[in-house]
Amino acid sequence: MARQRKNRGIVRQWELPTWGLIVAIYGGWGLLTFFWNQLPWPVLLAAGAWLVAWHMSLQHEVLHGHPTKNQWINDAIGYPPLSFWLPYRLYRDSHLAHHNDTRLTDPLDDPESQYVTAEAYERLGPLGRILRDVYNTLPGRLLIGPGWSIGRFLIAEARLVLAGWTGRRGIWLRHMLGVIAVGAWLVLVCDVPLWQYLMLAVYPGYALALIRSFAEHRAADEPDHRTAIVENTPVFGLLFLHNNLHVVHHDRPCLPWYAIPAAYRESREAVLIKNQGLVYDGYTDVARRYFLTRHHHPLHPAYRPLPQHGGASEAEALRTSL
Repeated sequence: MARQRKNRGIVRQWELPTWGLIVAIYGGWGLLTFFWNQLPWPVLLAAGAWLVAWHMSLQHEVLHGHPTKNQWINDAIGYPPLSFWLPYRLYRDSHLAHHNDTRLTDPLDDPESQYVTAEAYERLGPLGRILRDVYNTLPGRLLIGPGWSIGRFLIAEARLVLAGWTGRRGIWLRHMLGVIAVGAWLVLVCDVPLWQYLMLAVYPGYALALIRSFAEHRAADEPDHRTAIVENTPVFGLLFLHNNLHVVHHDRPCLPWYAIPAAYRESREAVLIKNQGLVYDGYTDVARRYFLTRHHHPLHPAYRPLPQHGGASEAEALRTSL
């Protein structure tokens, strides 16, 4: 018994599961890309999508202070842009702002809100509103979601860079150095066509990541009622590092990923009372409910007008749609 407690103490102190995860993700990605041209495309699609999505989950883990007490080291672990399009620094700042639970889902104050204001909804136009409704179904989120989110994000970021938004050029310059390094490994070392990597790893990998965020929040009067739980999902639970148990993460954002399931089991009844029973029985339940029916109307029920100063809000500037 004493030895078991000592072993658990070592795991907690050194976060060995997270270090194992880091080795698995970067080692797996390195092996996959190195042997890319020797593998059939179904293997490339399955492994590439999984590893890119898993890496995004790892980035989420390290920005919350894991696996070390030195955030510079954690940020260095999350920095390599395996997905190309998203600077880790922007994701870190955006996600930490998202953890203001009193403003969850607010389209002006929550950078990860999937809702829009009345003004933004009007600017979408008829076709944009139709696409937004499709985007709010699970098949739409998977099929058009990556293109929709990445495209809108890059356009918004280009405008901010050109406008001289504070710090943006430096962030993107450092990000592009990482993109060049990843691209050089893919093209010069592994002879991987970039279009194949984008189509077989980046796009479907982000689609997998969007499954997690699809139904994890909803607009509600009470902040405690805005966050969902998705139970009974061992495979996706591993892929998402148990953030499917999302209430636990918002209640205890510094809890390491491997400790979340036990924390949920210990407090399940209280969690479900707190969030008014917003729970799904696996992602098949999510798919059954929202395959043809949209998860929510795009307009936030308590939206407020855009500021009259004519500039973008900080949340809008940080928006990543993750």
